[in-house]
Amino acid sequence: MANPTKDWQIDFAGLLLGPDTPYAVSDVTGLGAPELRTQDVDSPVDDGAYPGVDFYGRRTVRIEAAIRTPGDPAAAADALARLHEAAATTSVRKAAGALAVLRLKWPGRDVRRLYGRVRRADAISTAKTIFGWIPLELEFAATDPRFHDDVQQSLIMPLDISQNVPGFKAPLVAPISTGVANPAARPGWVTNSGDLPAHPTIRITGPVTNPRLWIVETGRALELSMTLSEGEYVDIDTRPGRRWVLRNGSGSAQSALSTTSRLDLFQIPTGRSELRWTATDYTNTCRLTVSWRNAYTAL
Repeated sequence: MANPTKDWQIDFAGLLLGPDTPYAVSDVTGLGAPELRTQDVDSPVDDGAYPGVDFYGRRTVRIEAAIRTPGDPAAAADALARLHEAAATTSVRKAAGALAVLRLKWPGRDVRRLYGRVRRADAISTAKTIFGWIPLELEFAATDPRFHDDVQQSLIMPLDISQNVPGFKAPLVAPISTGVANPAARPGWVTNSGDLPAHPTIRITGPVTNPRLWIVETGRALELSMTLSEGEYVDIDTRPGRRWVLRNGSGSAQSALSTTSRLDLFQIPTGRSELRWTATDYTNTCRLTVSWRNAYTAL
């Protein structure tokens, strides 16, 4: 994956565009409000319509660019071939649900990313290839219209020790200590610095039975009726367009979710929140790993 480090650079499905590359970018559109899917219903007995729920649809980013290799038509042809290779990545194009990544570095911002598919990577004209100039039209359809941090955050937690805090033992001797660490330093705190809720990915590693995790601030919980042996794991993906539960990387474990477990509503709210979990594990070796990217309305 290309790494945008300078302002105005764009990683288009693994191909770096912009300054210090053979691909000169002249314009980018589609970074404002994404498309809307409205549910307005025309009034059958009067003028106007009843407003329904409005959902954001795909975010279509269009890039006007050109290959620029003055006096070197062979380099221009090579650059065009690399563009086609990036657009034709088989692991994405021929796998349902697989996503490419568009990453952008704008002035005053860290690198942000969008997930979706390449929908156009076209050479408008090759008439000036001999001069090392090929105009391009590129299009990326982001299935999730939100922008995400390029850096993924993660947290690894053992079982919630607060469920097994022992009582006091006599005789009591001052000073009395509960053994509970500073709340600001305890495991379970997650921070979403964006302005939109973040959809996490979760891995629970055995040995463990009937794990349940929840976010204190929202009350949303995920509960699994299953047993994992040592070395087994279950992956939960709550991101839009995915939302699946896999056991050991392949077999579906969706049926293990309780009826009240909603993957679409299990989100990390903005700011700091507390994640907790319980399960049965007599070895105290199971682990919960939560990963997420801060989410933003705008670039």
